[in-house]
Amino acid sequence: MTAYTWQKSSYCAQGESCVHISATPTTIHLTESADPTQAVLSAPPAAFGALLRSVKASANHC
Repeated sequence: MTAYTWQKSSYCAQGESCVHISATPTTIHLTESADPTQAVLSAPPAAFGALLRSVKASANHC
């Protein structure tokens, strides 16, 4: 298994459930610390950027 260098989200409150990100030049990896399966979501930077833009746009409409 690939060893990633993980960084905890700055929006993570204290507790057991935090999003972690690891980036390489070609792939963004996300995982959630409370997930017992330790699943990793991987996406190209362009797709991850599109996801972030969509989430921000949705938040602005609430």
